[in-house]
Amino acid sequence: MDVSISLNKVELSVGESKFFICTAIGEPVRLEWFNPQGERIVPSKRVSLHTETSRSKLVIYNAIIEDAGIYRCQATDAGGQSQEATVVLEIYQRLTFRDVESPQEFRHGETAEVVCDVISSPVPVVVWYYQDKEITEEHHSRFQVLPNNNLQIHQVTKADEGVYRCEASVEARGEIDFVDIAVVVNVPPVLSVSQQSFNSTADYQESVTFTCITSGSPDPEVTWHRKGQQLEQSEQYMFSRLDGGRSALTVRNIRQGDGGTYSCRATNKAGAQEKELFLKVFVQPHITQLRNVTAVEGSAAMISCVAEGEPLPDISWRRASDGQAFADGDKSQDGRFEVRGRHGKSMLTISGVRLSDLGRFDCEALSRIGGHQKSMFLDIEYIPKFLTNHTIFYSWEGNPVNISCDVMSNPPATMLWRRERFTISAEGTANTRVHSAEGRSLLEVTPMSDRDFGRYNCTARNNIGVRYQEFILAQADVPSNPYSVRLSAVSQRLATVTFMKPDSHGGVPISHYLVQYKEVGSQDWRDVKSHSVQTTVVLTGLEPNTTYEVRVAAVNGKGQGEFSHTESFQTLPIREPSPPAVHGQRGMGKAYRLGLVKQDDGGMPIVEYIVKYKTDKEEQWMTKLVPGANDFAMLQPLQWNTRYEVEITARNVKGLSEPTFYQFFMPQKPDITAESLFSGLGLGAVVGLGLGALLLLLVLVDVSCFFLRQCGLLMCITRTLCSKKTATSGKGKEIEEGKAAYLGDGSEHPIAEMKTEEERVAVADDGSPMTPKLPLKEENGKESLKPDTIEIKVHSDNSIHTKPDDSKA
Repeated sequence: MDVSISLNKVELSVGESKFFICTAIGEPVRLEWFNPQGERIVPSKRVSLHTETSRSKLVIYNAIIEDAGIYRCQATDAGGQSQEATVVLEIYQRLTFRDVESPQEFRHGETAEVVCDVISSPVPVVVWYYQDKEITEEHHSRFQVLPNNNLQIHQVTKADEGVYRCEASVEARGEIDFVDIAVVVNVPPVLSVSQQSFNSTADYQESVTFTCITSGSPDPEVTWHRKGQQLEQSEQYMFSRLDGGRSALTVRNIRQGDGGTYSCRATNKAGAQEKELFLKVFVQPHITQLRNVTAVEGSAAMISCVAEGEPLPDISWRRASDGQAFADGDKSQDGRFEVRGRHGKSMLTISGVRLSDLGRFDCEALSRIGGHQKSMFLDIEYIPKFLTNHTIFYSWEGNPVNISCDVMSNPPATMLWRRERFTISAEGTANTRVHSAEGRSLLEVTPMSDRDFGRYNCTARNNIGVRYQEFILAQADVPSNPYSVRLSAVSQRLATVTFMKPDSHGGVPISHYLVQYKEVGSQDWRDVKSHSVQTTVVLTGLEPNTTYEVRVAAVNGKGQGEFSHTESFQTLPIREPSPPAVHGQRGMGKAYRLGLVKQDDGGMPIVEYIVKYKTDKEEQWMTKLVPGANDFAMLQPLQWNTRYEVEITARNVKGLSEPTFYQFFMPQKPDITAESLFSGLGLGAVVGLGLGALLLLLVLVDVSCFFLRQCGLLMCITRTLCSKKTATSGKGKEIEEGKAAYLGDGSEHPIAEMKTEEERVAVADDGSPMTPKLPLKEENGKESLKPDTIEIKVHSDNSIHTKPDDSKA
């Protein structure tokens, strides 16, 4: 039996596939394949067998180096005899670059190893090139080709960047290949800041911008951090990238919490660097804690004020009631007020609190940035205090009386009334009622018998304590009698009674006094009540030269008391009046007003005043009778610049008084001046005169323009009237035509009068205006304008006739 294989020796590259056919001549029972390790080959994923009677096919897929060796094909016949054939399989590795990365990145300054993983069998020869030049250790001291064919670069720099070529060759097969590898040198970030510390003030809408300057390769990414957290773009934080590698963070609307450390971090593939920047935020003082305090009278009050700010503010106190200030460490003279403060907190301690301490206290926090003030209220709680010592009340049977219990307390007290250890309910009893208000309880008692008089107890209670006050309801009496009755200012018709108050008002206030008087011998007393409780009463309507008796009694709510001792007095008899008092005042013009003040009329009315007057240079007296009811006498007409003597006598039915003498001086006659002229006119008249004068001036100017320059309002009217005439070119001709138009029919009289609404103006033949003099009249010693409107007519003889208007000033 003969066995053969289709190939004796085969070279196969890694990864290739190959099949072998084994043929047996004869009658083999079986054909089998054996691998280089002597193991029988069984089919697998990479090896397959296809066997027939005398033929077997071995297929090797994707050959690997381990597949190399001698493969045997063995044929066995029925007798057990076997024959075999062999084939040699040689596996070689082609030049292969395995997973060579490009670019390969390295950090500046480190030892870089550029990887060129190339395999082949036999081992290839590797050569490195840079910028088309072979890298040799002699020329490149920092470069070295390692045994693994990698290129090592000591202390690689940015200048070493570029494309490197790794070339591999197998001389035995003449095989050669290469790969280009880009080498990138990454430079770690370099970070700097131009300003490291910043200041700002909170709550003033201020902004602060931090700036970092970075360099590196690749360009670093800049992030900002605070308190370990990366900041994100927001309304408060704004990021910007500027030229020159500058990155900026702007913090807007600075608040107190924005102060502290901020970090600028630059990162790239080569590393990272971080710089810290500091923001100091100045904050206006702000009082964050100040509460109202309630203390019990006599205890201690502790008032705390907490403030924040940057820098921390100094805290002081001020008592609003008197403005007294307390700073840290201060102590009042009496030692009750003391202030202690630390780290933005101040404690005001008040020992032995008094009611006078109640009120507002101001806490002020102050720093160089500003100040803040808040107020608190110190409330004092205290045991009820009774406000009155009036504990005795008077009344009588059937007369209601109000017993008032007034209490001051904090908190408000509850009040109860007791009578002989029994509580009087709020609804009251048959003859008692309770009326309550804050701080007051009113017990209304209507005594019905003696049992209702006596002691009543008012109890006031709050959570601080309880107090009692006892009231006594006593039976009232009528007042005792007044005393020391005196008569004064006794005249013919009047008398004044004065007296002293009674020693006892009977427990009830006196309402008024009753004064009784009568003529001696008469039984009819006349009553006069005093005004309120005045102890002076005036008796009127008395008869002259008459003796009267008078007595006084006091009256209170219970009734009238006893009368005083009776006193007698006599009115004066009727007599002549006292001399009148005189005062003078100059009247209008040549008049003098003499004021008369009545004195004692002697018991009878003044019938008349006899007024005599003369100049100091005359002997003859002039007499003027003035009714007694008048209070002045008007003397007129008098002479200017003259001294007068006056003698005044009052007369009643009894006779004449003593005379009263008086002198006065009449001044010089007043001058008629512009001031006096216009002082008699009202504002409307003065304004009217001013407007009239202005209108007169305008008319005069218009007339002058008519004759001198042939223009103006009058010229327009003339041209209208004379429009049928032909104007000449000469100036003199125009003037003549203007005059002709003015004179109309050629006569010497004008055809129209020039009048204004308030004044008329005359114009002479030569065209010049004539201003009339205004007549004056005398009225009350002053000069004034008589006519409001004056009509002026111009005649051929240049005379001026004026005609006053019917209206008067």
